Amino acid sequence: MENNNRKGSNKWLVLVIVLMSSFMASLDGSIVNVALPVMADSLHVTTAGIQLVATSYLITIVGVILIFGKLGDTLGKTRMFSIGLGLFTLGSLLCGITDSFTVLILARIVQAIGAAGTMANSQGIITETFHPSERGKALGLVGTSVALGSLAGPGLGGIIIGGVSWKYIFLINVPIGLLSLLAAVRLLPKSQKKAEEKLDVVGALLFMLSVIPLFTALNEGVTAGFTEPLILTGFAVSAVAFILFLSVEKKKENPLLQLQIFENRLFSLSILCGFISFVAIFCSNMVLSFYLQKVMGYTPQNSGFILMVYPVVLMAVAPLSGHLSDKTGAERLTFIGLVLAGVGLFMMSFLNEQSAPAVMVLFIAIMSLGMGIFQSPNNSLVMSTVSKDKLGIAGSINALVRNLGMTCGIALSTTLLYGTMSRKIGHRVTDFTADSSDAFLYGMKTVYVTAGLISLFGAGITFARMVNGRQKEAEQTTE
Repeated sequence: MENNNRKGSNKWLVLVIVLMSSFMASLDGSIVNVALPVMADSLHVTTAGIQLVATSYLITIVGVILIFGKLGDTLGKTRMFSIGLGLFTLGSLLCGITDSFTVLILARIVQAIGAAGTMANSQGIITETFHPSERGKALGLVGTSVALGSLAGPGLGGIIIGGVSWKYIFLINVPIGLLSLLAAVRLLPKSQKKAEEKLDVVGALLFMLSVIPLFTALNEGVTAGFTEPLILTGFAVSAVAFILFLSVEKKKENPLLQLQIFENRLFSLSILCGFISFVAIFCSNMVLSFYLQKVMGYTPQNSGFILMVYPVVLMAVAPLSGHLSDKTGAERLTFIGLVLAGVGLFMMSFLNEQSAPAVMVLFIAIMSLGMGIFQSPNNSLVMSTVSKDKLGIAGSINALVRNLGMTCGIALSTTLLYGTMSRKIGHRVTDFTADSSDAFLYGMKTVYVTAGLISLFGAGITFARMVNGRQKEAEQTTE
């Protein structure tokens, strides 16, 4: 009896550990955004080049997260989660002590490999720890912590940089990471039974060859040009590797990615909408930091206070949205959320050099309100559309697609921004200069309009899904 009580109390400590790691891992995907202008000056890198600090982290996570999910099934979720925490903490330390751009990128890769280890196994650990009657709430909290970390990053980063060096956005992870690692080793459930199948090495290599060359080419194409032979080669390698990956995975008995899960239409549409939301929001994240600091001349700290509107609104709205989704249904809320987010993004396209801080806060709040209404119900839809034995797979895919969305958002916004600026000025531009404010605002407008359209496209998918669902219900009732 005493052992059962201890297990019951420990599950909430397990949840706290998972929430902290999920928050930190997603935070570090976005916390650098507000620091990029300062880091570019400090490390003597162009505005386009410094984006690699953000994209290298996200690209690496996307490339290896499925591998860590599979290793969690074969070697134990807790073991891989703990290894991930250790690598994340080590990478954070290396990021915070270097003055070399090259070393910083390598350290970000180490950090990202660790983050992938925690992301891939966190939802599986929750699934093993919590009874089905409490599992949904726990998984919802994990999803909220991920969204909160992604949106809180720029604001927290700006406040930290305003007080101390940009290096502390990484160093702050070290003590938290060490405490979390000690707690994880002591408290997380030890997996007694592990799957016997081997890692799909061929599938893992093909998946990395699909993802890493693609996003590297997208990122470097902004600087080098998308018609350069090396960039075109990256796209070609990615396309061939992805076709081979799909072919191999269909034939494998124990594939890296179980493609059958996508036959569930509601799951696939919910995943697609989640991807769309992170593409849209990360288009905004990348551009807004440069607008506040370079165009408006705000300090990183003041920029951080404005950007904190994101997480504050999300923290207020997400729990309420999750509660309402249980009462009224998740699909209606995901539709309303994406429409509001799209409206907010369109409003952001009207910002200029004369925009008042109150106007910025209002526009950001509307955009954040939409994302806050959308995130929790959509996560609930993703996890509720699969059977209990596929919760771990669904969680890994959800994390993968979320990071794909972030990476695509950064690549899309950077490409649109500098492409539009180049056309406006009349020659190729890959950096922000003092005399290019008008061109930047023109490019920013293009980015926000595009992001708004993407969000409304997601709303259209949600609306169609909602109508089809009601028609099927009506047909079943008639029969």
